[in-house]
Amino acid sequence: MSLKRLFGLFFMAVLMAGNASAQQVVVATPNTTMALSAPKGGELKHIYYGTRLDASDLSNIEAAQSAQRAFPVHGMYTPLETALSVKHADGNMSLQLVVNNVTNRQEANADVTVIELVDKVYPFHVNVCYRAYKDVDIIEAWTEISHQEKKPVVLNQFASAYLPIRRGDVWMSSLYGSWANEGKLVEEPLTPGMKVVKNKDGVRNSHTAHAEVMFSLDGRPQENSGNVIGTALCYSGNYKLRVDTHDDEFHHFFAGINEENSAYTLKKDELFVTPALALTYSNEGLSGSSRNFHKWARQYKIANGNTPRKILLNSWEGVYFDINQEGMDQMMADIASMGGELFVMDDGWFGDKYPRKNDSSSLGDWVVDERKLPEGIEGLLRDAKKHGIKFGLWIEPEMTNTTSELYEQHPDWILKAPLREPVLGRGGTQLVLDLANPEVQDFVFGIVDDLMTKYPELDYIKWDANMSVQNHGSQYLGKDEQSHMYIAYHRGLESVCQRIRAKYPSLTIQACASGGGRANYGVMPYFDEFWVSDNTDCLQRVYMQWGTSYFFPAIAMASHISAAPNHQTFRTSALKYRIDVAMSGRLGMEIQPKHMTDEEKALCRKAISEYKEIRPVVQFGDIYRLVSPYDNKGLASLMYVSEKKDEAVFYWWKLEHMVNQHLPRVKMAGLSPDKYYQVRELNRIDNKPLPFEGKTYSGAYLMANGLDMPYNHTVDYHKQNDYSSRVLYLKEVK
Repeated sequence: MSLKRLFGLFFMAVLMAGNASAQQVVVATPNTTMALSAPKGGELKHIYYGTRLDASDLSNIEAAQSAQRAFPVHGMYTPLETALSVKHADGNMSLQLVVNNVTNRQEANADVTVIELVDKVYPFHVNVCYRAYKDVDIIEAWTEISHQEKKPVVLNQFASAYLPIRRGDVWMSSLYGSWANEGKLVEEPLTPGMKVVKNKDGVRNSHTAHAEVMFSLDGRPQENSGNVIGTALCYSGNYKLRVDTHDDEFHHFFAGINEENSAYTLKKDELFVTPALALTYSNEGLSGSSRNFHKWARQYKIANGNTPRKILLNSWEGVYFDINQEGMDQMMADIASMGGELFVMDDGWFGDKYPRKNDSSSLGDWVVDERKLPEGIEGLLRDAKKHGIKFGLWIEPEMTNTTSELYEQHPDWILKAPLREPVLGRGGTQLVLDLANPEVQDFVFGIVDDLMTKYPELDYIKWDANMSVQNHGSQYLGKDEQSHMYIAYHRGLESVCQRIRAKYPSLTIQACASGGGRANYGVMPYFDEFWVSDNTDCLQRVYMQWGTSYFFPAIAMASHISAAPNHQTFRTSALKYRIDVAMSGRLGMEIQPKHMTDEEKALCRKAISEYKEIRPVVQFGDIYRLVSPYDNKGLASLMYVSEKKDEAVFYWWKLEHMVNQHLPRVKMAGLSPDKYYQVRELNRIDNKPLPFEGKTYSGAYLMANGLDMPYNHTVDYHKQNDYSSRVLYLKEVK
């Protein structure tokens, strides 16, 4: 009998034992194990989370590990942080939960373990749930809360999951930023006290911080070595991540919905389900944890995650609101001539009574402005077909303006507190629709449904959201449910997205929320990609895309070639550099092609052709981050490696430009040491090839030594600039 089979039988025996009186519950992925103690009538405790254990170690693990409460609740150990706190109808604010039952069910690609906890006094129930994937090293943890008390129970705190992390030299890596500066990386040691990462935007949750963090357990974070726990809360709304370092031997990590101004009144027999917290463990550093997240995302958590993404041109930075039929046709012809596959018409195409000329009107009035587009969407689809490309367009369906027919007809559809005048957002007129309201949900679904019904050839929708919740209050929810507003909004959003995906599973939809405001795994099951940032500057994108890649794969990261000077930073950078950065994500263009020279178009045409060659490696390969831009070494470098390790793409970007500077040689990673790879430079602009062009090297050599990158490009004098970058395509020679 195989060792794998023996493991399987052992784990099944353990789980079956959980249904009786027992004891140990094992949640396992191919390379990781989580072990818990679940004695019937006793307290659920966390024993272990890390690399996969064999039967022998599991049998003795409780003697080697300090067990911690697996789901701490308020009332019995009040000095400590908790995952759940409630107020019963009689005023009692305590819980004391014990194990009642353990069940296991099989899904197609995962095992789900449910540990039922009950209060010793009140008919109050909490299911602590774990989904362990069979083919990726991800465990999802969440809770299901219900009760049979005669009157409602108020949930004051309701974390999805808790994880104790043994103290030592533990560092936390997280993302922060703001509009046009998203996904910046911060690394810090965990010290005594409380560390909180949270969001209160209401609509978008990843501009200023992210609901994903990594914990490096062996000191300062390393990309390709060391033990790392990765976490990602799969939620689209307000969240709170807490790390409490108290006076014991553990850092206590809690993750879930931000309960601030969101106390939830739970009715009898109502089921409150928290969003899942995805957990991964890797002994291959930060990049190892990222690879686990990326595989899981492509397979289970991103819409159409195994479908290659098209190369597109978006109209926004090319024309902004100045949309017309002739201009759109010209841009379609240009992107088609460069080898692109899709054209997306951005904001400015709609409005009847109030034509959309700027950002101050018309949201909600989703009819074609025939003054701009006399032949309508039909004419644009005809032109796209003529040029041999697909067509998509921009919408912002969750919003309206005070200057709109929608608002005139339905002022009761906006988020607004009773008796209060609304606070207005973008353009001095923008408001958020109340997605707690089923009529609003139907309206938002109908926007997409009507477009797809009228224009079934539409291939792509850019879904924007340019306002946070500025008005706390729902005109739909009752007076006793106003604190439910944030949660109800995102339940409504999810319901709409589920309906859209059920009817239009192959439609490509981008999550754009003032740029990177919706990079989260709450929405990504319904979206194919997200807009990393409204900032398209290539140098700043190196930093933003680096941080974003910690949790999200390249296939989901829209990365576009833009104009120079850049429209956000006004930096003038070399076209090759802009191309080389954009080619590390889902390649697109954000530019007006008619303002490009023939030479620039030719370079883009070559880049698009070469990206098509490497697209499978970039969009489906394993990431290895090599030299971080945050290490201040003057460069950044990463690579993608195919699953079979027969192809790889290596990126090298110079970040600072000094005479006679010295940069480190970059060692590659992820290759097969026994295979031999031929090297080819992509997007070459140099007058002569690199010395190693066409040469063959073993994976062992490339990972031990790397290749020397010239610091500058050998081009004619008038083409010299201070930017230098390289993209190398490595292909196995058999």
